[in-house]
Amino acid sequence: MSHDQSLNPDIMPNEPEKATLEGKNKFLGFWFFLGGETVLFASLFGTFIALRHSTADGPTGNEIFGLELVFIMTMLLLTSSLTSVYAVYHMRNNDFNKMQLWFGITALLGIGFLGSEIYEFTHYITEYGFTFRSSAFGSAFYALVGFHGGHVTFGLAWLIGLMVRNAKRRLNLYNAPKYYTFSLYWHFIDVIWVFIFTVVYLMGKVG
Repeated sequence: MSHDQSLNPDIMPNEPEKATLEGKNKFLGFWFFLGGETVLFASLFGTFIALRHSTADGPTGNEIFGLELVFIMTMLLLTSSLTSVYAVYHMRNNDFNKMQLWFGITALLGIGFLGSEIYEFTHYITEYGFTFRSSAFGSAFYALVGFHGGHVTFGLAWLIGLMVRNAKRRLNLYNAPKYYTFSLYWHFIDVIWVFIFTVVYLMGKVG
């Protein structure tokens, strides 16, 4: 099948993202990638937990964290995970336009999250002088949360690139695995954020 050939609804496989050997290989390779990413995030979480009280007489998490904004960010990211599920649902029903629509909503929610995080960092720096070099706590915080933000940025670039590149095409056995792999990646960074919300912000407010 050529890259531009649309799926025929009459012969469409139930899981187009895994219908070819290339799709299965992408799926398998992605899980190896996630294994490495999990180890990296685990290291950053361990570092943060070990250093979260090393403030060097600077601001503490309890003093600077605002759970209202963080809650909004969490809702944006979790909702974007749900919209990506809807997108995959329509992909499996060979409805390309609705798939693109729901992935577009996913991208907008992700952009909202990223903009909120940039505002959060700017607020900490301007209001509290809390920077990467303020203390070991500051370094651990920005390394962990910023690393996650970098993954969100990469995910948005990936999704927008997919949507633009395939805007004038239809769903096929070549691009279906790419959309599906992105959705798995997006779920992964959502799960990581749940741990960040708990370990960094909730534990930070408790002390």
